[in-house]
Amino acid sequence: MKDTIYAVRKTLQHYANSGYLLIIAAILAFIAANTPLSDMYFSMWEKTMYFRIGNCDILTHHGEPLTVMQFINDALMAVFFFAVGLEIKREVLVGELSSFKKAVLPVIAAIGGVVLPITIYAVIADEASQMRGAAIPMATDIAFSLGILSLFGRRVPIGLKIFLATLAVADDLMGILAIATFYTDAVYYEYLIYAAILLGIMILGMRFYNNSKMFYIILGIAVWFLFLNSGIHPTIAGVLTAFCVPARPLIKTSRFIDEIKEVMADFPPSSGQKKGRSYILTPEQMNMLKSVESASDKVISPLQDLEDSVHPLVNYLIIPLFAFANAGVSLSGLTAHALHEGVTPAVITGLFAGKFVGILLFSAIAIWLKISALPEGVTWRSLAGVAALGGIGFTVSFFISSLAFGENYPEMFAEAKIGVIVGSLLSGILGWAILKKSLPEIAQNKVAQ
Repeated sequence: MKDTIYAVRKTLQHYANSGYLLIIAAILAFIAANTPLSDMYFSMWEKTMYFRIGNCDILTHHGEPLTVMQFINDALMAVFFFAVGLEIKREVLVGELSSFKKAVLPVIAAIGGVVLPITIYAVIADEASQMRGAAIPMATDIAFSLGILSLFGRRVPIGLKIFLATLAVADDLMGILAIATFYTDAVYYEYLIYAAILLGIMILGMRFYNNSKMFYIILGIAVWFLFLNSGIHPTIAGVLTAFCVPARPLIKTSRFIDEIKEVMADFPPSSGQKKGRSYILTPEQMNMLKSVESASDKVISPLQDLEDSVHPLVNYLIIPLFAFANAGVSLSGLTAHALHEGVTPAVITGLFAGKFVGILLFSAIAIWLKISALPEGVTWRSLAGVAALGGIGFTVSFFISSLAFGENYPEMFAEAKIGVIVGSLLSGILGWAILKKSLPEIAQNKVAQ
């Protein structure tokens, strides 16, 4: 039990640390967009990128090279959603989504945190074109929200952290479905047919115990390229590829332990050869240690290994870079009208009020109907604080804003970004204030310390 909780805490700590980088990147972007650096800041994202292998450039979209901004939003964010897909698969198989009892409360809360913000947005938005952004306030940024929750250290019950993390994972899954369903224009089915064939090959590889990580990475890149040119957003390729990665190791833990015991029992003593203060292993010792290393690779599933490898790249590079590229919004072109009508107030209200009320209300209904119960150590006031943190949309909200408006509706895109920043900021402040009053001064989750 202690080992499980320790693993959960380490995972949550990764998200919390990246949340601080996210805040710094967003502040730097906002400063750059509203200072003399603005021309350089905005122009750098319009530069084109190339990655040629022979006569083939894989960074092309229907023959046109990707800009730096498109590369970040279409390629790097595909890696982000690949990591999300790995996490969702793990949670469904062995994590907090693996059983009805574990998953029901955060999943129902996530549904409330999607339905109510979309409804509020639809009521406030007053033009048909603005309705493209209805999904913007449905997102919860796990890194940012857990970053604020981590400010309270060991005062936070582990059940509250798991609730927020699981809610955000379920929220991401619904966001993926929204991207696939509502933000697709013209579809080129021949590319999708080729992508389906490659996905089928990956599924066969998973079925027949092909645990080569490079097999799934190379085919996943090919699937991404096909989705990029199919009309369906290429981030979906990252999710589908993740679902094809095997979660089963080649050998069981018990067999691995037996092999280590065998090797250690026969491990030859040191020959005493020295070079300075370092001991030189004999070829026999090297071969035996390499056999242990090979066995350790086989006892860790490709899904778990890739998730562990990709998360640092996503948390400490891709998400901060995405925030720096997308959080920069110039205030010079905004009018007072934009702040109280249309996209901006719809996003602010959807995130700040919609997520808070939706998560708390649906949680209360689930508990009142005895479908679920409050997690251990969690009070209604602390749950309300986490419900407020659910309104921190940021990464995925920015991403959906770019899909909804982007280059076609630049004014609405700027208004949406202002709405995301203000709504997320208000939600963070409210969540922090509630948790500061509601969390105990002494840690309750001693087993997790």
